Formats: sequence, C-alpha cells, structure tokens
Amino acid sequence: MELRRFSVFWCRTILFGSVLLQEAESYIVKLSRLCKFCDVRATSCMGVKSCKVECGITSICPDKQDVCVSIWRKMDDNITFDTFCHNPAHMLHGLVLEDHNNSKCEMKEVKGRGSQFFICSCSEDECNENIFFSSTLDSQVVEIILVSLVPLLVMAVIVITSFYCYRVYRQRKASSRCKRGPPDFSDARAIIIDDEGSDSSSTHANNLNHNMELLPIELDVLVGKGRFAEVYKAKLKQGCSVSEEQGFETVAIKIFPYEEYASWKNEKEIFSDADLRHDNVLHFLTAEERKVQRQYWLITAYHPRGNLQEFLIHHVISWHDLWMLGRSLALGVAHLHSDHTTCGRYKVAIAHRDIKSSNILVKNDLTCCLCDFGLALRLDNTLSVDELANSGQVGTARYMAPEVLESRINLENIESFKQADVYSMALVLWEIISRCNAIGEVKEYEPPFGNLRENPCVESMKDSVLRDRGRPEIPNSWINHTGIQVVCASIDECWDHDPEARLTAQCVAERFYDMEYLDKLSGRSDSEEKLPEEISTGDKK
Repeated sequence: MELRRFSVFWCRTILFGSVLLQEAESYIVKLSRLCKFCDVRATSCMGVKSCKVECGITSICPDKQDVCVSIWRKMDDNITFDTFCHNPAHMLHGLVLEDHNNSKCEMKEVKGRGSQFFICSCSEDECNENIFFSSTLDSQVVEIILVSLVPLLVMAVIVITSFYCYRVYRQRKASSRCKRGPPDFSDARAIIIDDEGSDSSSTHANNLNHNMELLPIELDVLVGKGRFAEVYKAKLKQGCSVSEEQGFETVAIKIFPYEEYASWKNEKEIFSDADLRHDNVLHFLTAEERKVQRQYWLITAYHPRGNLQEFLIHHVISWHDLWMLGRSLALGVAHLHSDHTTCGRYKVAIAHRDIKSSNILVKNDLTCCLCDFGLALRLDNTLSVDELANSGQVGTARYMAPEVLESRINLENIESFKQADVYSMALVLWEIISRCNAIGEVKEYEPPFGNLRENPCVESMKDSVLRDRGRPEIPNSWINHTGIQVVCASIDECWDHDPEARLTAQCVAERFYDMEYLDKLSGRSDSEEKLPEEISTGDKK
C-alpha cells in the first residue's frame, strides 16, 4: 500500500512539474522577443527592394506583447532609419500597426508627413533588421489604372488614324501635282509680273538657260559683299511694250569675279538641281557667264528684308515671329538633308556647310530661306572617302561644329556632314530667341560667342568650344515661356558635343509643328522695329 501511495505521489509531482515547466517556458519566450533597437541613424538605403538597417544594437523587448518596428524617412537629401520595440495595441505616430503579425518587415508608405515616410512591423526575433520595400502595385490599383488608360488609348488610336489618313491624302495630292510636272517656260523672255506683295520671282525658277541670250538686267545698288562675291539689287527688263513702271522685275544678282569660277560653278550646280526647289531655299532664276565684264552671275529672287542677322539687329520679334522664323529654318535645312522630295522622288541630300544668320534671308511673310551654297556638298553615296576628305575644313569658324574645328569629322558616314549643319542651325536658333520679347528683357543683338572678337579664328573657337566645352548662355528667364523652353531644349540637343547625339533637322521641324497651338494661343503681334528705315541687304558671307 505504501509503495502504491509513493508511486502516485511521484506521478503527480512529475505531472505538476511538467505543467510548471511549460508555463515557465511560455512566459520566458514571450519575454524574450529580440529586436534591433537604435535611435535615428543615417543610412545609405535608397528605399528600393531590400535594405539592412545597419543597427548593431539588439534589445530584449520589455513588454511581452511588443513587436519589432522600423521607420525609414527621407527629408531632402537626409535618409534615416529608426528601429525599436512597440506594443501594437497602442498607436504609433498616430498609426495602428496592422501588419505586426508578419514574419518579415514589409515597408508601407505613409503620406502627409512632410517627407517620405515608410514604416513596418513584424513579430519574429530581429525581424526589423532586414527591410523590404514593395515593388508591385496592388491589383485593384492596376485595374483602376488600366480602366483610366482605355479612353486615352482609344483617343490616341483615333488621332493617329486620322493623322495617317490626312498624310496619305496630302501625299496623294502632292503626287498628283508632281505628275503634272512643272509649267513650260520655253520663252525665256516672258514677262514676270512685279507683285509688291509677293516674296520672290517664282515663275522662272531653274528654267532660264544660262547658255542662251543674256538677260537685259540693270544693276541698282550693292546690298552685300562676301569673300567670293558681291550681291546687287537689280531690275530685270522684260520687254519694251510694257511701261517703265511695270516692265521691270526686282531680282538679286550675285557677281563672282573670274578668279572665283570654282565657287560660282559649285553654287550654280547646286541651284540647277530642280529637286532643290523649296519654299525655304532661295529661289534660283538662272546663271550667266558675262565674258565682257569678266564676271560670273547668279540671278535669284530678291528679298527686301535682307538677311536674318541684319533683321535681328534692327528688330525685336514676338513669339509668333520666332515660331515662323525657327520653323521655316528647320524645314529648309531638313529639305536639304532629305534624300526624297515632298513628292516622294529620290534626290541627293545636300550639306550646306556654312549655315549662319547672314546666309539666311528673311522673306516678307517672316519665313526664312537658305542662301549662299558656295561651300555646299552633294552627299552622293558614290563619293569616296578621299573625295570627301578633299572638301577640307570649310565654313565660318564661329559656327563650326566641334568635330569640324578639330578636323575629325567622320568621313565614313555622310550623316556627319548633316550633323555639323544641325550644330550651326542651333546657334542661329539661339540668335533668334535672344531677340524675342517673350524672354523678358531683350538686349542688343549679339552673335553666338559674342565675347570673342568680331571674326574669331579657328584656334580661338577651339579654345572655347573644344577645351572649355562652351556654348552660348541660355538664361533661366528664357524658359519661363513654354514654347521657348521647348526650343531651348531642342537647341541643347542640337549642339551636343557628340554628333551622334544631335537631333535631325526634320525632328526640330516636327517639334515646331507640335508647338503651333502655342502660337495660336499667343496671337500674332508685329515685330518692334528699332530703326524705321527699310533693311535692304542680300546674302552675305
């Protein structure tokens, strides 16, 4: 009996001890939660993917209900972590810790804190040491975004389809005009109507044969003088049967001396290509060899507003004027560079190689047209590297692209010559903006790199453009106007030091086209003239 009682006593003792041991272990576990515990510390964690808090202190949480918490903040350039224990039954920074049962500390952003604020909580030992930033959107958010985008996508499809149909219509219309061919001007003595409202003598372009009888021309005044030629305003007499008032057509005569035959021949051959014809390229009438005077003549349309440089010197322009001048300039350069006409026929691309404001004329409708093709190069695919290399370092130093100044233009790729033109075009666009009243205070006209002497040499430009990577300044006040901000961004891409990174002229023209609505909103205002007298200059070198 005693033995049985003793056995029962020990069984009860062992069972009671086991229960006490389990309760003790449970109590100890609840008191033994370990968390990283550091005050606010700077961190290199950028708030993406996963990070480690870089806290070297581990603490035993005082409350058995505590969980581990981490807070990530970014205020300006200061990024910090804060790690500690906290009882989820109590609010923290006005927040309820809803995710404290997680085994991982997954960050959630809290808005309205005056800074970027992320917080996470978890219930495993030291689980707040490794932090995870969510990189996937909630499925509901994705659905909302998709639903919001559907109408926009439908509208985009409609707009693109409409634009495509319009382009097809325009191309077919242009093609039909091309098939009809140019009008027949077999009579070189036909009368050209003198219309004061028109910009050019357009009816005879490229059809007056320079080998035929010399035209009756009366020189008027000298309007320009360059390195190779002089430009005169002149009158073209059409016939004795008309009155003196109506029997003359104003034209421009570019006169080369006999010694400059090569320059005259090159420009004549460029102009003689019928595919060169474009609204933003100077209208060519004919070329003549004047043996008696020992001269070579190029006869072109005359534009009384003169060249762009002179126009900008004497005028402050509006945003509308800027848009007209800049867009037409880009369209002209794009036409030169294109290997197709507007009718879709193949043509040889041309690099101007001396684009500058004095080689651009301003028409009566305030659009530009390119002139002076004495240094132009036909970018024929049949040209060899040696033939391209023989073209030499040409142009005006102030407007030369870095690779031209350095004589390192890529002769293996004819696109390199177009990229050099685009750089020069960017400088001209900068000149146009500098005289626009939309930028605020307009200063006196100054050419690009105006801090240099009047005609800087190649070595001076190398120091500024190559060594210092200098470009004309674009003040912050210029970009307060939305349209000018877009033009300045295009300029910055066009004069990039790396030729391959530059925009094409066609891309710049399209950007101007996209800005047309800004022009319509602003309304057209007349240019403010600094001088009342008419500017009557021709294309200069």
